[in-house]
Amino acid sequence: MNEVFNFLKENQTFYIVTVEDGKPRVRPFGFIMEYDGKIYFRTNNTKNVYKQLKQNADFEITATSAKYEWIRLKGKTVFDSNLAAKTKTFEVAPFLADMYKTPDNPIFEVFYIQDGEATTYSMKEEPKKIKL
Repeated sequence: MNEVFNFLKENQTFYIVTVEDGKPRVRPFGFIMEYDGKIYFRTNNTKNVYKQLKQNADFEITATSAKYEWIRLKGKTVFDSNLAAKTKTFEVAPFLADMYKTPDNPIFEVFYIQDGEATTYSMKEEPKKIKL
């Protein structure tokens, strides 16, 4: 898990792919945190990404480094209403207070990846699979 987390943390903009009406939808994400042994992301429940993940929990993420290495991460979304997890996001990214004021804001959502599997790639090595 550390290798996957560190790659996404170091390459701050990564892209999450969801499905809507049977078609892929891609958008940039940038927030990631490790909490309770899981990789967490955040969004809010007024966004289409939230609605898409609620309807179909499967998603993929991809990111590329400046060294021509990349990762593909897939798994299932688990939304977490645990206030401790939400509070931790405010510690990791204090700017969230400007957006949401408090971790218990009713539109603020955090989710983690379950049954995750990553594949790392580079121009120099064979792809490597990592189970989360």
